This record gives sequence, structure tokens and C-alpha cells, in this order.
Amino acid sequence: MSGLIGKKIGMTSIFDQDGKMVPCTVIEAGPCVVTQVRTLENDGYEAIQLGYDEMKESRANKPMLGHFRKAGTGPKKILAEFSRFEERKQYGQTLTVEVFVEGEYIDVVGVTKGKGFQGVVKRHGFGGVGDSTHGQHNRLRAPGSVGASSYPSKVFKGMRMAGRTGNARRKMINLQIMKLIPEKNLVVVKGSVPGPKGSYLILERWS
Repeated sequence: MSGLIGKKIGMTSIFDQDGKMVPCTVIEAGPCVVTQVRTLENDGYEAIQLGYDEMKESRANKPMLGHFRKAGTGPKKILAEFSRFEERKQYGQTLTVEVFVEGEYIDVVGVTKGKGFQGVVKRHGFGGVGDSTHGQHNRLRAPGSVGASSYPSKVFKGMRMAGRTGNARRKMINLQIMKLIPEKNLVVVKGSVPGPKGSYLILERWS
């Protein structure tokens, strides 16, 4: 698995080869710096660690500052490990969107939008009572019964109830790269990806 770290810019639409309008997501991918090289001798596996997005030195602790200085770069906000790069990478090497090819398929990992504590209608799509007659003035969005009384005398785990919604790690698989803009470090992928604008993403290619 090779890839890059990026940031979601927003959505747009472009025309494909058949003249159809395709909804796409614009991602700023890289430039990423190789901040660590994992080897079988030292770590038990082979991979490289990439860093993305500059961070003030005052916000990094001393161990992390030493970690980045070894790679000859400043502190980075986001770190991620990748394997299966075709060529061996060196400390301080910069990777750009040129690691991808137009038309190939990648996976995009992100964190979904957090929606806070939500009821069952928004969280699970319950219909509620659906009718305000017969005196049910405050039951329109209620969950209803959650279990029996005497048996089993409990609520089973996994019952769909109100709770925190969103803010979860999600992966969108097999998104086609529609266009690459190397001069601006942009990758345009078909479809949507998790997270709000400005959120960090991990782009994975399985080759």
C-alpha cells in the first residue's frame, strides 16, 4: 500500500470522456516528506512514514523536533505510514501527486462530520409515530418500546437508540482519479469522501 496524505478542498463536477457530468471531490495531496524509514532489521517490517502540513516548532515537543530534524524538515501536523512503494525512499525525500496516475482507483480514508448527540430519527432513520392524533403531542420523534418487562428484564446490547453521531473513521474504496493537477498538488476523484472541507485524508493505492 502506497499513497499520500492530503486535505479535502471541496466538491465540483467535470465531464468524462462520454460527455456525462460526474460529481468529484478535489483533494490537495502532498507534498509529503519522508520522516522515517522502517526496515526489517530495526522494526520488523518495511514501510515509510510521511509527514504533511507544516506546524509551528513551538507546538511540537523535543522528541518530535528531533524526529523531524533527522529527516531535515520542520514539524508536521499529520503522520502516516505506507508500504509497497516501488522505489526505496530516503529521509527527507518529498513525494507529490505524481505517485498517482490518472484513471487508476484509490481508497480514501477520512473522519466523518461530527453531528453530536442525536435522536433516533436522525441517527437511525426512525419514522416516529407519524401522526399527532389521539393526544400524542410529544411522541412524534420518540423511539418507542426498547424491550419487554418481566422477560428478559433488560435492554439488549446493540439496540438502536439515541447517541453520538458522526466523527468516525471511514474508508471510501475504489474511487477513480479523474484528473491530476501536479502544479497545484491537486487530485480530483470521482464521488464523495468523508469529512468536512479542510479535513485531513489518507489516499491509498494498492500497487
